[in-house]
Amino acid sequence: MHQLIQIHLVKTDLSTCWDFFSSPENLKKITPEFMGFDIVSAIDQKIYDGMMIEYRVRPIFNIPLKWVTEITHVQDHVFFIDEQRIGPYKLWHHEHHFKATSEGIEMTDIVSYVLPFGLIGRLLHPFISKKLNQLFDYRQAIINSTFP
Repeated sequence: MHQLIQIHLVKTDLSTCWDFFSSPENLKKITPEFMGFDIVSAIDQKIYDGMMIEYRVRPIFNIPLKWVTEITHVQDHVFFIDEQRIGPYKLWHHEHHFKATSEGIEMTDIVSYVLPFGLIGRLLHPFISKKLNQLFDYRQAIINSTFP
């Protein structure tokens, strides 16, 4: 299993930060174009325990993939967790934590993941890891421009 931990400072208050990041509709805004990301399921509300969200992504070679996540845990204004149910990973567990500080909100992403295809997956890990880091670098840039 691999793990990626990213900490972002969001220069806003906790309620504004939570409202932005707990809205599935904003996920497209913070996802780079190279992911070819689109929300397929109708989303018109905030996340809740058990919520299922379907996406289409094109992360590698512009090949479309179905990705379904379930919001498995929500503690309002503290954290939420999404887990892949259908998608490109053998396992995907993404924790989003929010903590108020004197400088803004410290938002911590902890992504635990396992790649499929055994040896082939292990060989592809450096490429996948680079793509994930690019995704979170992009996210940081969008956070900085959205919450200056």
